[in-house]
Amino acid sequence: MFASIAYPGFMRSGCIAAAACVLLAGCGGGAPFVGDDQTGGIPPMKPAKSAFTTTQPHQFPVHGVDVSKYQGDIDWPLVRASGTRFAWIKATEGADHVDQKFRQNWEGAKAAGVARGAYHFVFWCRSPAQEMANFENVVPADPDALPPVLDVEATPESKSCKRHLVREEAIRDMRVMLREMERHYGKKPVIYTTVDFYEAILHPGELTEYPIWVRSTKHSPHVRYGDRQWSFWQYQSDGAVPGIRGNVDRNAFHGTQQQWLAFAGEAAGPARETGAYVASAQMLPPLAPPALRAIPGAVAPTMMPGLNAPAY
Repeated sequence: MFASIAYPGFMRSGCIAAAACVLLAGCGGGAPFVGDDQTGGIPPMKPAKSAFTTTQPHQFPVHGVDVSKYQGDIDWPLVRASGTRFAWIKATEGADHVDQKFRQNWEGAKAAGVARGAYHFVFWCRSPAQEMANFENVVPADPDALPPVLDVEATPESKSCKRHLVREEAIRDMRVMLREMERHYGKKPVIYTTVDFYEAILHPGELTEYPIWVRSTKHSPHVRYGDRQWSFWQYQSDGAVPGIRGNVDRNAFHGTQQQWLAFAGEAAGPARETGAYVASAQMLPPLAPPALRAIPGAVAPTMMPGLNAPAY
């Protein structure tokens, strides 16, 4: 989901509604998190290496992963048995890219009892309407799913998009996409961001009405994000989780077990936690070409020499 880069070309011109009550205001060092399943035959997760200080990942009881095609074929029952409670799954990028493992991961996670949501990686050289048409064509409106995620980063190494990200323009485009996600899926979407993008575009108080998922693998969130209240914390990029070959991002939910159940809509609790709802997993329909429609407030991207945008 993230590549380590610098953003010298940023130009500055200058969280939840119903769910806010269930999130704490405001993961990795410490003991490795095993989760609510104490299965002796499952190897423990690899602890994160960090300089975390006052806030540690193991302070939070609910942990998850985010995955894409790069994790290959995932053994979702084993992932769930290791204590993983949720997964953010890459679905789309830009106006036409679809992650080749999305369907497999989407169905497999649900069948195993792992709460899952889909994320869209923004390509800054396509219009918000084109981006959302792609996402909505791929990701079903599943009432059991977590809210959709808008992944906002800038990757200057892209060879196909040269655009300076102006603060006002980026916020405008994000707002259009976030509103469309909420309209289509009926859930307030989550914003995923990196430190550099946050500092250049979102700091200090942009789009605070949305839950935010922050990346901070070297420091506790408050060191890089100040007093911004976060809902999810990506605290490790080289995690080892049973059922997933190679490294995987690990994340913590900012809240208690009860707050997680409220956020995820897991009122039924036990059935979903044990994977007993496997029979309810639905096959996704065949993909059709994205149907582009007008989205109120959408404006075509401003093309300018300078900062490059996302590469897969």
